[in-house]
Amino acid sequence: MILIITDDQGYGDVAANGNKVIKTPNMDKLYHEGVRFTNFHAGTTCAPSRSGLMAGIDGNRAGVWHTIGGCNFLRDKFTIMPQVFQANGYCTAMYGKWHLGDAYPYLPEDRGFEETVVHGGGGVGQTPDYWNNDYFDDTYWHNGKPQQYKGYCTDVFFGEAMKYIESKKNKPFFVYISTNAPHGPLNVEKKYYDLYKDETSITDDQKAFYGMITNIDDNMGFLDKKLEELGLKENTIVIFTTDNGTASGYKTSKDGEMGFNAQMRGTKGSQYEGGHRVPFFIRWQNGKLVGGESINELTMNFDILPTLIDLCQLKNNFKTDFDGINLAPRLTKKVASLPQRYCVVDNNRQQQPEKWHMCSVMDNEWRLVDGKELYNLQSDPGEATNIATKYPERVTAMRAAYEKWWEHTSVDFSQYEAYKVGVSNETETILTAMDFHTSDPQAWDQELIRDPLGGKKPALSKGYWMIDVQHDGDYEITLRRWPSESGLRFNQVAPALGEQTKWYNALPKGTVFNIEKATIDLDALHLEQKVDMSSDKVVFRAHINKGRKQLYANLITDKNDEFSAFYVYIKKIDRLK
Repeated sequence: MILIITDDQGYGDVAANGNKVIKTPNMDKLYHEGVRFTNFHAGTTCAPSRSGLMAGIDGNRAGVWHTIGGCNFLRDKFTIMPQVFQANGYCTAMYGKWHLGDAYPYLPEDRGFEETVVHGGGGVGQTPDYWNNDYFDDTYWHNGKPQQYKGYCTDVFFGEAMKYIESKKNKPFFVYISTNAPHGPLNVEKKYYDLYKDETSITDDQKAFYGMITNIDDNMGFLDKKLEELGLKENTIVIFTTDNGTASGYKTSKDGEMGFNAQMRGTKGSQYEGGHRVPFFIRWQNGKLVGGESINELTMNFDILPTLIDLCQLKNNFKTDFDGINLAPRLTKKVASLPQRYCVVDNNRQQQPEKWHMCSVMDNEWRLVDGKELYNLQSDPGEATNIATKYPERVTAMRAAYEKWWEHTSVDFSQYEAYKVGVSNETETILTAMDFHTSDPQAWDQELIRDPLGGKKPALSKGYWMIDVQHDGDYEITLRRWPSESGLRFNQVAPALGEQTKWYNALPKGTVFNIEKATIDLDALHLEQKVDMSSDKVVFRAHINKGRKQLYANLITDKNDEFSAFYVYIKKIDRLK
């Protein structure tokens, strides 16, 4: 079983779906060889989508309605896809992007993957990622330990996956290849940009974006050839899909449209069709999932886990209450149609999800957007004409479906997930500025770490991390402005990284803040220290009681500006002396 998911590639970013410019011969081959869902929906953004895929439940219910701010940790009470495969004797591995938590117990190796090669956060170069990763010759976490790899990120992830597949060729395996590409920054080898350099119908950014997709496509070709060489192609299920609508493949301006969006309205993040309808191709020769058939009924990414349990004849003793349905009978032609149902997608990128916020209620052909706009995709695929006043009974029925969905998915909203600290098998917990709870802009990527005042919105904000202390005891809490692997002190500037081109986004040099004081607040505990700017850290030691807590760890400048530390390291230590 091989599941491939790309990042920010939309429905229209595949040649087989009507794009006349992009070069994706191997994706097209899978489209024609297997079965495709043409009305398949993910979340509107990265992490919510991935939680649905992994857990078989709606992202909001899974605790993942945002991509940052502590609202992207897949609730650890749910059993997820790799755990189900592992419990059935499968070897399990993942490569690339996880984005469902960057510390215990939310890491992929904590959730059923025995082999992992992953970057941090929601993309290469984001705050939890290894310092100065830029898609080329990066350091990734191999089974939780940093290791440098030679080559371009996508090539590394597919290459490592193929090595693993070859090593497990005589055993059942589940391999999850989750590329960070074509998510920004739009960094790619020049030869892939050059494939599109003379194309006038797309922008320079889109040329790099398409180049990243063609590079993925090349790797899919290498993978297919490897399966043939190993004699595994006929009895390996291969799935290709993406996590949300296109991020860069379609743009509009006063000069017109650039790129392709298959007639859909909206792109990544949108509640309209283009924000969440994505490609989905599945091939399994021995299971007769072949022939290029299209299934046009509404299907969802949280349908995939219950479907694979059936197709692979897995025992599921975990008794998860899936939100998805089993699509296997439809795929294998045991039934001619799927049951009628309503499903909901939304975009609630905020600390507290808001009812009716940027949502779409869907059935096979109807869409109710934001609870008030009604569209029929058969006659209006671009969702241009609101016909809600013509069909009030349908609006009422779809609003009722939303109410039921909200009641079901919001049941655990009263509790955020929390990183567990002081666990015996975890020597250190790393918290970053991407994960603290705040409604203000935060430094979620390394460009903002370098210069948090250089973006559209200042990213020097305050918030708190949810932690779950596992044992009463003495702890060391270290605050840093730069990550430990950078070797930088408070008074040092991170040098610029790379040279700006049309196919590579350089990073600016960093800035220095004159930090005078550091503080820690945990319930009634308040600690503070003066900061030595020639040091790389401030270290606190304290006795902390077991339980869930809000941790505030702040730095205060000579101008009395106060902001949460960008990096915090916590570990249990021997008794304080």
